[in-house]
Amino acid sequence: MLNPNEVKAVLETALLANQSPLSIADLRRMFDEEIGPDTVRRLLDELRDDWRARGVELVNLATGWRFQTRPSFQKYLERLNPEKPPRYSRAVLETLAIIAYRQPVSRGDIEVIRGVTVSPNIIRTLEQRGWIDVVGHREVPGRPALYATTKDFLNDLGLRSLQELPPLEEIARTLDLNAASIKEEATAAKTSGAPDGNASAAPSA
Repeated sequence: MLNPNEVKAVLETALLANQSPLSIADLRRMFDEEIGPDTVRRLLDELRDDWRARGVELVNLATGWRFQTRPSFQKYLERLNPEKPPRYSRAVLETLAIIAYRQPVSRGDIEVIRGVTVSPNIIRTLEQRGWIDVVGHREVPGRPALYATTKDFLNDLGLRSLQELPPLEEIARTLDLNAASIKEEATAAKTSGAPDGNASAAPSA
């Protein structure tokens, strides 16, 4: 039977070898013997402390645990890979903000808040990026789709739940969106109110 240090070494190896977050259940499947979830969480907390002074950190996200680069080191890594991440239009950012802070919402809800028609391409862009998904349909004529953010959206922001959503300006910085285009969207999101405390992120597709 593995001792705790050996179990922690296995957990560390698995997390370093995977780019996607791993849940407690995922990690427990690696062991022949039964290792309780509380034990795994305790060892993960120890592992997080072990890496606290390094350039890479262990974080607990919406879908599990993952090693990732500390934000303060990102500027150095970008010099190795100068390719610019995608920039999103003001319309895309407005739509994302409305969905994030008012979910679940229909396309019609978004159009009422924005005051303009929402292009299908905007919804498609956010779906393809994995940030939103259909979580149901409103029981009215036509049964319009209801959209909510996904756990991938939370993972990309480094969050575990919607209750941790930061101000829109911080979301823009984290997702590397165009900061010059978010002033009006930030004002709109704040006046729309924070996310419902009972809301939860939709599961990733």
